[in-house]
Amino acid sequence: MINSFFYNDNKHTVTLARVATSSSSKLRTMPLEALTSTAPSFPSFRRQNPTTLSCHVSFDVSGLNTRRNRTTKVTAGSKVESSSFTLEKKRKVVEHVCLLKAKKFLSDEDEKDMLDYLYTSQYQMRGIVAVSLGRISNDNVENYTHAVFMRFQTKEDVTRFYENPFYLKVLKEHVMPYCHDLVNVDYESEVEDDMIPIFRKGEEFNYGVEFVHLFAFDDSALGAPVEDALASLEKLKKEFPSLIVQSTQGSNFNLSSKEYTHAVVTRFRSSEAFEIFVGSTEYRDVRRLLIHAAYFYVFSSPLKV
Repeated sequence: MINSFFYNDNKHTVTLARVATSSSSKLRTMPLEALTSTAPSFPSFRRQNPTTLSCHVSFDVSGLNTRRNRTTKVTAGSKVESSSFTLEKKRKVVEHVCLLKAKKFLSDEDEKDMLDYLYTSQYQMRGIVAVSLGRISNDNVENYTHAVFMRFQTKEDVTRFYENPFYLKVLKEHVMPYCHDLVNVDYESEVEDDMIPIFRKGEEFNYGVEFVHLFAFDDSALGAPVEDALASLEKLKKEFPSLIVQSTQGSNFNLSSKEYTHAVVTRFRSSEAFEIFVGSTEYRDVRRLLIHAAYFYVFSSPLKV
């Protein structure tokens, strides 16, 4: 089954959506995982006794970079090869994802304060090249309320980010007073070596949907089965350039969330593009491969389906 998670921010309308679950194959889904952490100084609030499952999630990022609402329409979902996916020159980036669980009676003013400080962190520290964040607008079993996605240039930048006095102050004074739980994942990947895709700027990045897969692959599946499953997903995404702006994937190196082994983040051009992709026969076929190879940990009880 498919559950949806949406999050909105006053300045960036960001919808977090679509978590697919399959209990019969030990695959489950949870809200998008946004901030990821490498530094041991960063607080960890993971729960005990996780439930075994697998997950993919998406969130709408309309108006993200322009800090105003935008809309778009997709009229075609044809499978075509795109040169933007086949450029040989690549640049390494580090993707950073975090889920926050706000306290029950968070006021609009306090929420705005928290999100504004998290968003403007990029202007106070080196290494952050892109940010999206906002409120999860629908119910989810773990009651996560907000999500943050950041892109860094290097792993060292992520480590410095978690140790940065300004960021630690933001957490202490503007995040944790309003939240009582958070979870993080980090992974290294590659994008085209060009300013627009690296910094997620330009018209194509002003709106759309982020689709996030989080996996905990069994030790027995690591190696060829995992590589084949992820390669199949990557190949499929290259066949839909009319729907997809950018996609990255990699192995989680965040020691505070070792149960997650891999993550994939895909930016769709719109919610319509996302619906076309996840509803396609091709995606369902690839998803079966991923289900056979993976399981995903959620932190307490199973998701409601």
